[in-house]
Amino acid sequence: MVHSAYDAVELVAGVPGRIEAVASHSGKLLVAASDSEGFLRGSDCSLRIYSAPSPSSDGGGEIRRDGPYALERQEPRFWRRPPLAIEVSASRDLLLSLSEWVALHRLPGLETVAVVSNKTKGANIFAWDDRRGLLAVGRQKRLTVFRLDSGREFVEVKEFGVPDILKSMAWCGDNICLGVRREYMIINSITGALTEVFSSGRIASPLVVPLPTGELLLGKDNIGVFVDQNGKLIQDGRIIWSDTPASVVIHRPYAVARLQRHVEIRSLRAPNSLVQTVVLRDVQKLVQTDNCILAALSNSVYGLLPVPIGAQIVQLTASGEFEEALALCKLLPPEDSNLRAAKESSIHISSGSYEEAMEQFSDSHVDITYVLSLYPSIVLPQTHIISEHDKLLDMTELARESSDVTDEMESYSLQFHESDDKSPLEVKKMSHNALVALVKYLQKKRSGIIERATAEVTEEVVSGAVHHSLILSEPYKPKKPNKKRAQTHTSSIAREMATVLDTSLLQALILTGQSSGAIELLKGLNYCDLKICEEFLKERSEYMVLLELYKSNEMHREALQLLNQLVEESKSEMENTYFNKKFNPQMILEYLRPLCRSDPMLVLESSLYVLERNPSETIELFLSENVPADLVNSYLKQHAPNLQSTYLELMLSMSETGINPNLQNELVQLYLSEVLDWYKILKDEGNWTEKTYSPTRKKLISTLESNSGYNTDLLLKRLPQDALFEERAIMYGKINQHLRALSLYVHQLQMPERAVAYCDRIYEEGAQQPSKSNIYFNLLQIYLNPRKAEKEFEQIIIPVASQYPGIQKAGATKLKGGRTGKKVVEIEGADDIRFSPSGTDSGRSDGDGDDVNDGGPIMLNEALELLSQRWDRINGAQALRLLPRDTKLQDLVSFLEPLLRNSSEHLRNYLVIKNLIFRANLQVKEDLYKRRQAVVKIDGDSMCSLCHKRIANSAFAIYPNGQTLVHFVCFRESQQIKAVRGANSVKRR
Repeated sequence: MVHSAYDAVELVAGVPGRIEAVASHSGKLLVAASDSEGFLRGSDCSLRIYSAPSPSSDGGGEIRRDGPYALERQEPRFWRRPPLAIEVSASRDLLLSLSEWVALHRLPGLETVAVVSNKTKGANIFAWDDRRGLLAVGRQKRLTVFRLDSGREFVEVKEFGVPDILKSMAWCGDNICLGVRREYMIINSITGALTEVFSSGRIASPLVVPLPTGELLLGKDNIGVFVDQNGKLIQDGRIIWSDTPASVVIHRPYAVARLQRHVEIRSLRAPNSLVQTVVLRDVQKLVQTDNCILAALSNSVYGLLPVPIGAQIVQLTASGEFEEALALCKLLPPEDSNLRAAKESSIHISSGSYEEAMEQFSDSHVDITYVLSLYPSIVLPQTHIISEHDKLLDMTELARESSDVTDEMESYSLQFHESDDKSPLEVKKMSHNALVALVKYLQKKRSGIIERATAEVTEEVVSGAVHHSLILSEPYKPKKPNKKRAQTHTSSIAREMATVLDTSLLQALILTGQSSGAIELLKGLNYCDLKICEEFLKERSEYMVLLELYKSNEMHREALQLLNQLVEESKSEMENTYFNKKFNPQMILEYLRPLCRSDPMLVLESSLYVLERNPSETIELFLSENVPADLVNSYLKQHAPNLQSTYLELMLSMSETGINPNLQNELVQLYLSEVLDWYKILKDEGNWTEKTYSPTRKKLISTLESNSGYNTDLLLKRLPQDALFEERAIMYGKINQHLRALSLYVHQLQMPERAVAYCDRIYEEGAQQPSKSNIYFNLLQIYLNPRKAEKEFEQIIIPVASQYPGIQKAGATKLKGGRTGKKVVEIEGADDIRFSPSGTDSGRSDGDGDDVNDGGPIMLNEALELLSQRWDRINGAQALRLLPRDTKLQDLVSFLEPLLRNSSEHLRNYLVIKNLIFRANLQVKEDLYKRRQAVVKIDGDSMCSLCHKRIANSAFAIYPNGQTLVHFVCFRESQQIKAVRGANSVKRR
């Protein structure tokens, strides 16, 4: 740790005679020199005062280094004997000297103030406590304490005896440390208690040096030991000099010792290493002043002027002594707090302690633009920020001390970017650590800056709203241009600072691999510069962060375009599994979700890609976020018709409430169009049968069965006459034309089981009220009496068909057979007739089917099976009348047996109920008889409960409880009063 802490400057040369003592006052040197006539110790001694060649510009009292000092004044024979010591009290402008006795002179005129000749004559040492004005004088084996009273005279306070002549002495609080013989002792100046400390060694005399902290440095040969005011050792280390010092002075943060061949300077901070060696031989005295150390030789005076702290810091930093450099930073004046922070941060940066450097910046008022200027990799936005209080970029404080220091200091602040003696790996690591520290610094600073920026925006919004309201409140006043308002526009400094901070923080997070932190930054309130961040993220392929940047700036279209591009690229990069996992269609859906309510058109435009690849998830998104279904359907119909049916069928299957009738009809029409195209192809090929099903036809049949919102009229018109009977039957069922539907199931499709299932569904739905069994009876008619069913249907269909000439015409063109054929043709031509749902069965058939058999063989087996399976839902008498006469009873056992058993059981139940009702009736009659036998006895004491008069022979009434008696007249009046009150209450209501 060797560096230049002091510059040795010759201040006075060629002093005639011998220099006995030296001191300074107000920038002038006070030199006590023996007269030149002789060098005997008993000769007279003069006081010579030297001043700087030019007056100080600041009027201070510091020793300066600009040229040798010149003799200003000389007081010959100021002392009769050479003084043993002189000391200046700067606070009192007094000169204390010890020659024959202790004398006190006023500065700068050197008027004698006081002379203590009695008690101090022959003294050899004194110690002055300038703060309290106490003077301790050692004379022979006595120690006397004086107090300076009113600045004019010394008053004796205490006098103590000591073991021997004092060789060294210094104040330490209320105690005085004494060097006696080769021992150190502590004496209390109040009580006189004397305590031994330790010996001063075998060679050197005792050496007591007071420290600014109130502690002491005691010499023991070539070692300086630190003790407290009570003489106890301090465990902070010790100073080991290269030789035994003759005297030591303290000039923070160093201890300067006068050795035989040189002046040695060591640090007061453990481990008290050597700082500097100043080669000055035959130094007689070392004297501490306010700003330097005076070294008095035989006939010259040197000033050890301290090198500026900034220059010393630079030297220590360059030599790698970072701890010592940081210790020196603490000595910078408080008013240079920003300079101190800059220096400490630069030292930390140079030592690789980037986090400590940023802590220094954070604790100080250094502007963030200065900190960011140390990072060339960070791109800053263009702003108009000019810091008024933290102009550290100019480093004016450092320039004040040394221009060379400024350049050197700036070079160290960027050391982690331009280090030539480090490997690329080390440089990369250093740069990473520096950026990590920068991230922590910016995050710590961010809350306050963002808060100010937000407050600034709020203020502008409020002021704008107030201005707008004032304009609206004065509609009839002439509008004059407000020039003053343009001048008082709210400053945007806070927002610009927030922009600089957030833009830099985003870049630092990316450069340190903290992409997740960058995303979190963008999710909240931020002021990132869009252009700079966009280019930065594109260069480094940070697409996730770029997406969040677009999202935070509401650039959803750009974000979705980028996202679609990334998903497409992920398909081509099949080998890059990480890229595939990172960008997938699910991300598009997640991005679209919050936009469904705010911008549904943008969602539709951007969802085509995912709708093709993930239709179910996309439809679920539309449903969960309540995107208007009509809007989605119309958009797909125009731009992606191949996806329309996919959307509608998924929406139908996923929606809990179903879809509106228009969309149902749209879906069924799409299915039907596709089925008709498929049917025409198979018909032309000759492969069509009613039991041929394609996936689309299955969907059509399922949709027709499970939904009822579609328009059956339009669909029936589109169906062919000779095919798709199952679809026709379903639609007949939807309009309650059950007989026609059953006829198609039985005769055209030859699917009796479907007819039975159809009847079961209608029965369970309760569509046949009040007689639910009528639907099964219709099926029996179709099985057993197709001619009768045909006639009943003809009675319904002919009046309706007469209103539609087209139906009759169509029937006439197909008339080629007899009477029965004409009827069948007329029924088939009635496809386009819309039957009202109100035309339901009510004890008779609701209409025949258009495909009724022309009187073929009856389906007895199917009818018997229906009776045996649904006996409880069919009127037995009607069914038996419908059966052929030659039906065997044995075939009806499975029908009649449960039917009769059930009838018998019902009959028994009804008889039991009848008997129970009869029994209850008898009980009521008996109770009535008993109550009518009640006897009421009226005598002369019987009173009316209403008027409280005797009943006597008047007509009376008795209440049901059998005890309350009233006059009949009173009873009637009370009933009338109740009736009137009831009527009034009704009127009030």
